[in-house]
Amino acid sequence: MRPDDLPAVLNIAAQVHPAYPEDAAVFTERLALCPSGCLVLDGGTGPEGYVLSHPWCATAPPALDCALGVLPTRPDCWYLHDIALLPGARGRGAPSAALAILAQRAGQAGLSRIALIATGSAGAYWLRVGFTPIDLPETATILASYDSKARLMIRAVHPA
Repeated sequence: MRPDDLPAVLNIAAQVHPAYPEDAAVFTERLALCPSGCLVLDGGTGPEGYVLSHPWCATAPPALDCALGVLPTRPDCWYLHDIALLPGARGRGAPSAALAILAQRAGQAGLSRIALIATGSAGAYWLRVGFTPIDLPETATILASYDSKARLMIRAVHPA
């Protein structure tokens, strides 16, 4: 992802995640803090999807629409903040490819797991691809900033 991709990325976010709005500053900050964790799926005619991710601490996932400030000095996971695909880009294996890239990034950073917050009905997908829900009472307020079904999930990094 490059800064000039951000208008298209914001458009994708508005279409795919209307129930989870985030300010443009969130996207700009994630890209500035961790360019290697921000990916764009380009279908040849422009962005059709994106990934926002970065090193983080699993027990303190960021709330929705929240600035990070800085990345932690001692992260314990690679955090998948968001993945979004336009309908025409689905069914081509992009999430699996993105997870492989994130696993590589995690390994390069010395991290052995990927964490995410599954929202709405997406938890079933994340379970199918190897994520396990973890219940931590201290994350309840953060999870509620997403929705009532939001779950913190984690998966060990598998070699690509």
